[in-house]
Amino acid sequence: MKKFISLCLVAMFAIGIGSAQQPQKAEKRSVTTEFATSIDCPGCAKKVTNTIPYEKGVKDVQIDLDTKTVTVTYDPTKTNDEALVKAFAKIKIEAEPKKK
Repeated sequence: MKKFISLCLVAMFAIGIGSAQQPQKAEKRSVTTEFATSIDCPGCAKKVTNTIPYEKGVKDVQIDLDTKTVTVTYDPTKTNDEALVKAFAKIKIEAEPKKK
């Protein structure tokens, strides 16, 4: 019986050590940038919602038509502000990141 208990303790200890040594996944970062854009109608907003969310790395897009701003949350390892400005240009919308 003592052998069984000590064997169980050794097994639990080994499992604990093994799981502690597994590398942790890198924390996913995200960046949120607000763009001043030339959108001025619901049609322009629709073009943005049909295009920008599908750019590589984009996680969320929020549009404020009244202030003509588009807020984009993205993974900085996959895209950046310059690439997003080019994506806006493809759909003929001028965009510029706002200064913080």
